[in-house]
Amino acid sequence: MKHDNETAALAALACVDLDAWPIHEPERADYARQVAGVRKSLQEVGCARIDGFIRPDYRQAFHKEVNEVAPSAHFSTSSINPYFTPDDPDLPASHPRRRYAENTNGFVAMDRFEQNGLSLSLYRNPAFQRFIADCLEEETLFTFDDPLAGVVVNVMKEGQQLAWHYDTNEFIVSLLTRKPHEGGAFEYVPDLRQPGDECYDEVEKVLDGHSERVRSLSLELGDLQIFKGRFSLHRVVKGLGERHTVIFGYAKEPGFIGRVERTRKVHNRVTQAHIDAEKRARNDGLAD
Repeated sequence: MKHDNETAALAALACVDLDAWPIHEPERADYARQVAGVRKSLQEVGCARIDGFIRPDYRQAFHKEVNEVAPSAHFSTSSINPYFTPDDPDLPASHPRRRYAENTNGFVAMDRFEQNGLSLSLYRNPAFQRFIADCLEEETLFTFDDPLAGVVVNVMKEGQQLAWHYDTNEFIVSLLTRKPHEGGAFEYVPDLRQPGDECYDEVEKVLDGHSERVRSLSLELGDLQIFKGRFSLHRVVKGLGERHTVIFGYAKEPGFIGRVERTRKVHNRVTQAHIDAEKRARNDGLAD
């Protein structure tokens, strides 16, 4: 049985360029060298672009898999602040928690994916998880217990945008499977807040367009991105043509399940698992 599991795990990595990114053999010197490069990017700019991670002959297969589930995306147009929280009239009008912008995009939930498809197979693969953990300098990472949010697709149609926001999970791993013809850049501000400190003055500068800390990244098909989304404010600007991104969610602790309010906004539904988990509070002192 162990041999069969190892064979299946290696097969799930067939989509990865293992010559450039030998994630199946972490004892190799070139594995350590590649991980060190990713860590350097995360430390210096809060984001790492892993060029050509997916083999060219598998990029179309990812494109096809995501295209097939994209029609099931729940689209919403809403006005959000960076924290997805209600307005607080006791705060000044310029406060970031009172600054709302149009947010227009769609998300495909994890339960729409083929269980043995490319996306879920890669997400659950132990070598892939270990590689992501090593890049983030974490001992271990865990897949989500959330039945909707472990792997999702962000679908942005032409003219839609992701407004400035923080993520619920601490870091994000994403794969671009469909690129717009023009525009659609990912913009972010590395490590803008820390546990227990929202750094509202700096957030206000970003929202006012006065911050020099904003960075822009244009991904290519086959590139993997690792990003500290819970601490780095970010958005995706409008583009010409549709944009698809597969997002892999991992957590530092086992049992992660998203909150009811935010899950309902993203997917237009919740499960009993979300309701049962609602009583468990986050302990990082940050707003969602």
